[in-house]
Amino acid sequence: MPSPHYLTAPSRPAGLAVLTLVLAIGLGGCKRAAESPAPARPAAVQAPAVPARTREQAMAQLMALPEVKAWSEQIEKNSHGSAHGAVIEDDTAPRVIDGKPYYQLSFVENRKQSVHRRASFLVAKNGDDILVEDALTDTVESLSEWRRNVQRVELKSH
Repeated sequence: MPSPHYLTAPSRPAGLAVLTLVLAIGLGGCKRAAESPAPARPAAVQAPAVPARTREQAMAQLMALPEVKAWSEQIEKNSHGSAHGAVIEDDTAPRVIDGKPYYQLSFVENRKQSVHRRASFLVAKNGDDILVEDALTDTVESLSEWRRNVQRVELKSH
């Protein structure tokens, strides 16, 4: 009994033509895929860069603190203008705390004969952090902690 035609293997020339056609389509598809641009990757989400603060900006920020402004005005008033409040840099090398560099600055009472330090501050080169050094205990505290302590001292002295 002759086998049905759909089960018979194609003749060699016809099979070769089908194979060539399949390969051509496959390779053509690969070539088109290679030519088409890759889909755009979404941009990596990065935290916004915190701008670096200059030494002058750090000094100006300290002079703008309400406590430092009050001290400066008090010095001017009590000395009748012969002494002034000023911010000076204690050391040009940054102090590094927890991997973060800080300017080492102090608020001083500047007189002709002498300079009296009122407080020492560490102002972050990047970010808004301001720390206050306590020379008596050799510790550093945040500005908000220092403000609470300064208010307690000022209240006791009145």
